[in-house]
Amino acid sequence: MTRTRLTAACLALLMTSVCGPALAQQQPNTADVIAPAALPRAVPPIPAPTSAAYPGVITLNVDASDVERGLINVTQTIPVSAGSVTLLYPKFLPGNHAPTGPISMLTGLTVAADGQPLQWLRDPVDPWAFHVEVPQGATQLDVAFTTLTPTGEGQGRRLQTPEMLNLQWEKALLYPAGYNAKGVAVVPSVKLPAGWRYGVALETASFEGDLARFAQTDLYTLVDSPMFAGINFREIALGGGDRAVRATVVADKPNQLEGGANRVEQMESLVVQADRLFGGQRHFDHYTFLVGVTDTLGDIGLEHHRSSENTVATGYFNGEGRVPYGDLAVIPHEYVHSWNGKFRRPADQMFPNYNVPTTNSLLWVYEGQTQYWGDVLTARSGFVSKDEALAVLAGVAASYQNQAGRQWRPLQDTTNTPILGYRAPNPYSTWARGTDYYRESGLIWLDADTLIRSETNGRKSLDDFAKRFFGVTADSWSPQGYTFEDVVAALNAVHPHDWATFLRTRLDAVNAPPFLDGLERGGYRLTYTDAPSDAEKKINSSWENDFQYSLGFSLAGPSNRITGVRWGGLAFDQGVGAGWELVAVNDMAASPKALRDAVTAAKGGSEPIRLILKNGERFRTVAFPYHDGLRYPRLERIAGSRDHLGDILAPRRR
Repeated sequence: MTRTRLTAACLALLMTSVCGPALAQQQPNTADVIAPAALPRAVPPIPAPTSAAYPGVITLNVDASDVERGLINVTQTIPVSAGSVTLLYPKFLPGNHAPTGPISMLTGLTVAADGQPLQWLRDPVDPWAFHVEVPQGATQLDVAFTTLTPTGEGQGRRLQTPEMLNLQWEKALLYPAGYNAKGVAVVPSVKLPAGWRYGVALETASFEGDLARFAQTDLYTLVDSPMFAGINFREIALGGGDRAVRATVVADKPNQLEGGANRVEQMESLVVQADRLFGGQRHFDHYTFLVGVTDTLGDIGLEHHRSSENTVATGYFNGEGRVPYGDLAVIPHEYVHSWNGKFRRPADQMFPNYNVPTTNSLLWVYEGQTQYWGDVLTARSGFVSKDEALAVLAGVAASYQNQAGRQWRPLQDTTNTPILGYRAPNPYSTWARGTDYYRESGLIWLDADTLIRSETNGRKSLDDFAKRFFGVTADSWSPQGYTFEDVVAALNAVHPHDWATFLRTRLDAVNAPPFLDGLERGGYRLTYTDAPSDAEKKINSSWENDFQYSLGFSLAGPSNRITGVRWGGLAFDQGVGAGWELVAVNDMAASPKALRDAVTAAKGGSEPIRLILKNGERFRTVAFPYHDGLRYPRLERIAGSRDHLGDILAPRRR
C-alpha cells in the first residue's frame, strides 16, 4: 500500500527527479544522497532558555529589495562551538498572543561552517526548530534562507508592494535556542529598493547606497522594532523633547501624503492627552508611529514599546474619501500599548523568548483596558466628536446585549481565542464568540470608571488608576509584570471596593444579562432608533445594509448576499444561514432600500415581510412576522443625571 501511494504521488508530480529513480527501480548515486536530513537519527532536546548571555554577536543581513516578487532574502552569521545547536524560527509572536510565526514561508534554508555545507534536521515535534551538528573547529554558522511574503488572496497579510514594505524582523531570522531574547546580541542591516526611505525605532549606524546598517542591539529590541519603508515618504515631528514622538509615513501615492494639518494636530493632541492620562511618564527614549497610508499593503495595528505598526485609509491625510473609525482609533490604541502591554504587561506574558508558549489569562486588561483608553483618547484628542464616540459605544453595547454566545461561554474563556485560531473567521461569531476580551472588557472598564466617579462624586476616576498603575516612575523602561491581585490592589488604592468580586463576576459569568451598568451610571441608556443620526451613520457606514437588530442579518455587496446572521435572531430562527442571496422583497426586486422600505411599511401592521432567497440553484420564500421597524442602537441621555460619559470623553486640561 505504501508503494502504491508513493507511485501515485510521483505520477502526480510528473516523475520529478525525486520520484524518477524509484519508478525506474534504480539505485541512486550515493554522491547525490543528503543522508542526515533524509534518514532517521536521534533528535536532541530543544534547550530551554536560560539567563546566560549568548556568547558572541549574530550578524543579520536582510535583503528586502525584491518587492516586485515579494521575497525577503536573509543571511546570518551565528557564532557557535562544536556540538549540537538548535536554531529557532520565532513561533509565538508578541501582540498576536498566538503561535503565528509563518514557518511555512521559510524556504531554501542552507547552513554551512567554514564553507562546508552542514545538514539540518527539522524537529519532528516542533517544526519551528532546526537541529545542526557543528563540527570540531568551527566557530560560526553561515545561514541563508528566503522568506516568502504573501502576494495574493488567501496567503496571509501582504508585507510588500512595489511602493512600500513592512519589515517584521521576527519573520526574517533564526536564533539559537537556550537563551533569553534579551541575552542574544544582533547587528542587523537591511537593503531597500533604490530611493526608498524608512522609519524604525532602531539606532541607524549608516544609510548608504540603499543599505541601512543599525547599531548592535539585542534580539528582544530588534523584534520589537519593525520597519515601514517606501518610495513615498513623510516624517512628522510630534513633540516631546528628549523623549520625542514622531510619525514616519509611507503611502501608495505621493498625493496621499499631502495636507492633513488637522490630522497632525490630532496626533499632537494624542501625545499630550496620553501624557496627562499617564502622569507624564514616558517609558521610552523615543517613539515612532509607523503609518502606512494604503489600500494595497495588508491591514495592521500592532503594538511595540517604542513604535507601532498602523495602516490607515488612503484619505487619512488628504481628506479624499471616508476614513473608518477603526483607522482613526488604531493609532491611539497602539500608543496606549506602550504603557499597557509593553512597559507593564501580564506576568504570564513575560515569556523569555519567542518559542515559549504564551499564556493569555489577563488579555482583558492588556487588550481590554487598552481598548477602553484607546477609544477615550480617540475622543479626547479630537479624532472623533463626542456624538461619534457615543455612537461607537452604543454599537458595542448593542452587540453584547444581543450576543447569544454569552449564554455558554464566559468572557474569561475568550482570552484563549488567539490560541484556538488566530483571527479565524467563523460563520456564527455571535454564538461562538471571538476576541471579546477587547470590546466587552472595555465595557467592564467603563463600568469601573463610572462606579468610581459616582461613588466619589467625580473626585476620582479610572484616570487615577491609569496614572498609578501604568504611569509609575521607573529608572528603567524594562517590562514589568502584573497579576490579577496587582490590578485589584491598584483599584482599591484609588477607591476601596470589592474589586475582586466585581471583576470575577463579570469575567466568569455565563448566561448573565449584559453588564451595561456603566452606561446608566454614566448618564445614558441604550435605546434603538429607526433613523440614525449623521454621527451614527458616520460610525456605522454600512447602516443602509444593517438589519442586525430587526431581521437579524446584514447585506453585503451588490449581490445582496446575506451575511452576519445573528444566532437566535429572526432570520436564524427561520432557518436562514449566511451565504444566501436576497432576490426579492414583497415580490419586488431586492435591494437594501427595498428591504428598508418593507421593514418600515410593516411596522405596527400584521402582514409578514416576504423574502425570496437563493442559495446556489435553490430558492426559498420566507415570511418574516416582524413589525417593530428598523432598529439602530443609540445612547439616550437620562434626564437629571450627571453626564459622566461626557466627562470621560472630554480632553484633559492638565
